[in-house]
Amino acid sequence: LLEQKGLLLRHYTQNIDCLERTAGIDPELIVEAHGSFHTAHCIGRKCRQEYSQAWVKEHIFRDEIPRCSSCDSLVKPDITFFGEGLPLRFFELLVEDFARCDLLIVMGTSLLVQPFASIIDHVGPHVPRLLINRMRVGESKAPGAGFDFDGRFDKSLHRDAFVAGDSDEACALFAGHLGWIDELVELRASHIAKQGLDLAK
Repeated sequence: LLEQKGLLLRHYTQNIDCLERTAGIDPELIVEAHGSFHTAHCIGRKCRQEYSQAWVKEHIFRDEIPRCSSCDSLVKPDITFFGEGLPLRFFELLVEDFARCDLLIVMGTSLLVQPFASIIDHVGPHVPRLLINRMRVGESKAPGAGFDFDGRFDKSLHRDAFVAGDSDEACALFAGHLGWIDELVELRASHIAKQGLDLAK
């Protein structure tokens, strides 16, 4: 809905399951910080042929190890394993996007995995930051590093807010306050119909 309103600058995610793509967000507005299963590549250094998610899935469901049709090397989904560097797109857009950000919304995360967890500190010092989550996470242990919900380090600048609970319910609450609830319900129903999902789920 924020995208439709022209208010979504970018959606940064740690999800690797293509959830945001499935939800209908324009891929240009998504930064998959830990990669995703959307594409895969041959791991052969001289090959690097690209494969689709459907191609990999077909092999996995046949209980076959995906191998490159050109060089017979393994084919690996474009996800970031522990110890690997994050995708170049993450670093290319981080500085530019966060300099332009005028509201940071963080939802459904533990904020434990670095360097992703610290990107909340890349927005300007006066940019409001909203955490919608089941628990408080990412709180400051030092000035300028993490959320400061209680004004422990700067009582004159209260820019961090926490909404406890389910992300869907919180988003519906905010949509209601903004007068967008009918649009949100319609968008959800339309998307569920397109995906052929059961509304009762």
